[in-house]
Amino acid sequence: MLKQYLQFKLSQKLSPQQIQLMKLIQLPTQAFEQRLKQELEENPALEGGKENSESELDSDFDNSTDDFDDSESIGNDDINVDEYLSDDEIPDYRTQANNYSNDDEEKTMPYAAGTSFTQHLINQLNTYRLSEEERDIAEFLVGSVDESGYIRRDLIDIMDDLAFTQNVYTSEENIYKVLKIVHQLDPAGVGARNLQECLSIQLHRKNKTPDTELAINIIDNAFDQFTKKHYKKLIQKFDISETQLKDAISEIEHLNPKPGGSYAGNNRIVEHVVPDFAIKIVDGELELTLNGRNAPELHVSREYNNMLKGYKDSKDKSKSQKDAVVFIKQKLDAAKWFIEAIKQRQQTLFVTMSAIMHYQKEYFLTGDERNLKPMILKDVADEISMDVSTVSRVANSKYVDTPYGTKLIKEFFSESMKNDQGEDVSTREIKKILETVVEEENKKKPLTDETLASILKEKGYPIARRTVAKYREQLDIPVARLRKKI
Repeated sequence: MLKQYLQFKLSQKLSPQQIQLMKLIQLPTQAFEQRLKQELEENPALEGGKENSESELDSDFDNSTDDFDDSESIGNDDINVDEYLSDDEIPDYRTQANNYSNDDEEKTMPYAAGTSFTQHLINQLNTYRLSEEERDIAEFLVGSVDESGYIRRDLIDIMDDLAFTQNVYTSEENIYKVLKIVHQLDPAGVGARNLQECLSIQLHRKNKTPDTELAINIIDNAFDQFTKKHYKKLIQKFDISETQLKDAISEIEHLNPKPGGSYAGNNRIVEHVVPDFAIKIVDGELELTLNGRNAPELHVSREYNNMLKGYKDSKDKSKSQKDAVVFIKQKLDAAKWFIEAIKQRQQTLFVTMSAIMHYQKEYFLTGDERNLKPMILKDVADEISMDVSTVSRVANSKYVDTPYGTKLIKEFFSESMKNDQGEDVSTREIKKILETVVEEENKKKPLTDETLASILKEKGYPIARRTVAKYREQLDIPVARLRKKI
């Protein structure tokens, strides 16, 4: 049985403009510049750079255009264009002062020219005499080398791919034979299928000495015991002294576990971090500036404004003219909104970073991470009366240039923990102390997590062993057994 009934409910929906603004806030400086370039290309009513003094644009920036209806305008004989051509006041975007410093740095992204890593390896293959099939296999293997210099695929999978994609039907034995040729290429260790093979290739390239011979023996025949640092078992297995083992390990430690990273001629695009903010200490006080590249000079096109004036002055208004005016108004609306959105973006970024700077004033004045106060997104959001999601968008993707280096803003956020005096301390402070204790430990007898917990407790930070283990893993510090040295 069908029934009809009314249902009332409250719902909150974001307008397209609000969504676009949030996306703009999230963009770091370089991505923002790309977005700005895209908008300038897509909207001819928006122009960049300073506007000529004779190009006075009398449109009112503050006038609302939400009531403008395209369908009604086309049907009416007189389209109201006065809201775009008001003489009452000068629009806001014409009176805006750009108080941000001009950046002298080059705004375009430099790209390194050169030979790619893969091409570098192929060029070396040209010095070998290979059959047509071997050449195809070798080039396929080289193409499978990743950025670290490894081939992380099974030979049987490579064999199948050669058959399906290259129409090369061969065997695993032939592929392995060609792989040995690839292993002769530079840098040493390239084309290895795992770390053990990578280290072994490099050691076999070295001049034969007692130390390198022992190192080869350890890597080829006792790699598992070596990685687990079972030094006593290695001494017994090879019947050697502790000094001999130490010298062999020294040979291994001087090898490159990522041979692909050593190729200086590659032209991989390096990510350049452009600080969105800069904090300086002037006369003992903190001074915050926003990167001038976040404050572009934009204005609405005078040409589009003149089109509206021409339409208003014309007596005979055709259907095509009305359609054109609708298009012009849409572009002007978009241009005005974009200018306003950039203004709001600048204000949001500056206000948020200013709150963070004052919250962590002691850290920014000293550079000591132990002075970082516990701070979560809600602390800053409450301070500036904004939503937590807005603060998150600023913190997650922006960098600030400080006297102590360029930092990711989200690194200043941390949870709190009570010390033995009941005071709130940052978990970053505890991690820093933990890191210092591990650096100063006796590497012959590294401290266990239980011992580290006891030391931190003595320093006034009563935390459990499992918490120490969690912080240690977050700091990429291995367990005590793997930190052991002879």
